[in-house]
Amino acid sequence: MKFMDFISPQAIRADLTAGDKPGVVREMVQALLDAGAIDPGDMESIVKAIMNREELGSTGIGRGVAVPHAKHASVDRLVGTVAVSREGVDFDSLDGEKVYVLFLLVSPLDRPGDHLRALENIARQLRDDRFCRFLKQAKTAEEIRQLLEEADANQFGG
Repeated sequence: MKFMDFISPQAIRADLTAGDKPGVVREMVQALLDAGAIDPGDMESIVKAIMNREELGSTGIGRGVAVPHAKHASVDRLVGTVAVSREGVDFDSLDGEKVYVLFLLVSPLDRPGDHLRALENIARQLRDDRFCRFLKQAKTAEEIRQLLEEADANQFGG
């Protein structure tokens, strides 16, 4: 599975303004709503589902990256977005460091395979230090989209 199979390009954000985990999750879900990837009536329950998932264990995986995600009955296909925080956010990461790059996923209840393939793709690509560094340095949503497309084309080590 490639990034552009599930990332909504119109939902990519290059400069998150929220300064805490709940605010960042809300801002990213709002980006999915603004992009038409989710319905307005489902926003609050999606935010809640992601925050409930965070209570089970932080999705801050280390190296400045978090992958908040949840399964939700309102979506019929995997949707996601990517965002960068210039200041960094305390995400209760495994390594205790702030998070600068976030991938947010919402997947259907009945498609666990797609969810896992997307998480595997993200993890594989994030092993490449250049990819992580370029994402953190991206200044625009378009730069982020281009990096994702380059990763999809195997232009990084992932």
